[in-house]
Amino acid sequence: MMDLASTIVVTVTSEYLDLQSVPDRNRFAFAYHITISNKGSSAATLLTRHWIIIDSNQERQEVHGSGVIGKTPTILAGGCYEYTSAVVLDTPIGTMEGSYQLINDQGTAFDAPIAPFLLSTPNTVH
Repeated sequence: MMDLASTIVVTVTSEYLDLQSVPDRNRFAFAYHITISNKGSSAATLLTRHWIIIDSNQERQEVHGSGVIGKTPTILAGGCYEYTSAVVLDTPIGTMEGSYQLINDQGTAFDAPIAPFLLSTPNTVH
């Protein structure tokens, strides 16, 4: 039997939001663009999210919530769902990682991991 977590593939790109940031006030805004691909053979509905956000001062925030951007999308087998959200850090560098909690058509709940990704202002990390 296929591991359900491996049926959902999450890819992320991030970008620094210069116009929403105020570096002099330790406000660094980042957008992250998410694609959730369902490689499985049945639909899966995203129920909740869990994020771990760590800035370069090692300040850690955890975010738990329903769905993503106010939605609980059902991702058909072979399909994908894309969305963009944002986060504000107190430092010019940080990371995010976490998981989505989903349920498939058979009523089986499972977690899909979101690998750590970098949030960085331009030219900060080489």
